[in-house]
Amino acid sequence: MLFRQIEYLQAVVETGSFYQAAERCHVSQSAISQQIKKLEEELDVKLLDRHNRTFTLTPAGEHFYRKSLIIMSDIEQMKRETKRIADHDHASLRIGYYKGYNGNELTEAVAEFSQKYPTVEVSVISRSHDELYEAMEKNDIDLALNDQRRAFSDAYNNEVLAESRMYAEISSRNPLSRLDQLEISELKNTACILVINSAGRQEEERYYGEVVGIKGDFLFADSLQEARMKVITGQGYLPVDVIGSQPQSDSTIARIPLVRNGDPVRKNYCAFWRKDNSGYYIEDFAKILQSRF
Repeated sequence: MLFRQIEYLQAVVETGSFYQAAERCHVSQSAISQQIKKLEEELDVKLLDRHNRTFTLTPAGEHFYRKSLIIMSDIEQMKRETKRIADHDHASLRIGYYKGYNGNELTEAVAEFSQKYPTVEVSVISRSHDELYEAMEKNDIDLALNDQRRAFSDAYNNEVLAESRMYAEISSRNPLSRLDQLEISELKNTACILVINSAGRQEEERYYGEVVGIKGDFLFADSLQEARMKVITGQGYLPVDVIGSQPQSDSTIARIPLVRNGDPVRKNYCAFWRKDNSGYYIEDFAKILQSRF
């Protein structure tokens, strides 16, 4: 059994077409068909039921396909580990991101970077704004995705990624959810829920109170899921940063634009890394991250 035969079968199943599988694998359609037939002969089982120009997986084919994905994943991991050992490559990239960020850009950038540099160990942590700053100062992380709350420092590379707009997530049962936008002053009698650990609560409360201008009580949650449960049960609203267009799929929660004196509440999101800790992997990841925003 050849790994190439397994790749061909996976391509046929995933594209749903022998023709598209051939294009994906850069071989002829007849080569794909012949190799899958050889695979069936070697296994002495039928993997595909062919119907003119279509096909379906047999139960045996479904089992073989699922197992083959696991095997190929294990092989890729083995290759990465072997190459890392052979090259004595212990390169790593440590990324931190602000707890209030909830977009997809970071995960997409990490996925692209890991595909490009499979031997680089990538670790990602989520912290408060000040904790990320301290982590960079202590050299615990290499790059931070953070909102801008300070003037840019000459000691750092400061890459502006995008401008976010602040929204309030509020229970769809709350009468305020019917409004097109929410003035911050209109929420003074509704608790503001912040996602932050105990160590960073004072910092976040000060920022949202003094800088953003939110008045009233603050509640805290350790995770976004916990915060949204508080929203659903009517305990308050959750301020979220939205970059571009991020659809809200939860029907129990309404997402309403926040305004201050009629103007949208905005933030800059940036990538920060120390100039004395700059390097090829950090700079290339920053470029990939920028391309995702």
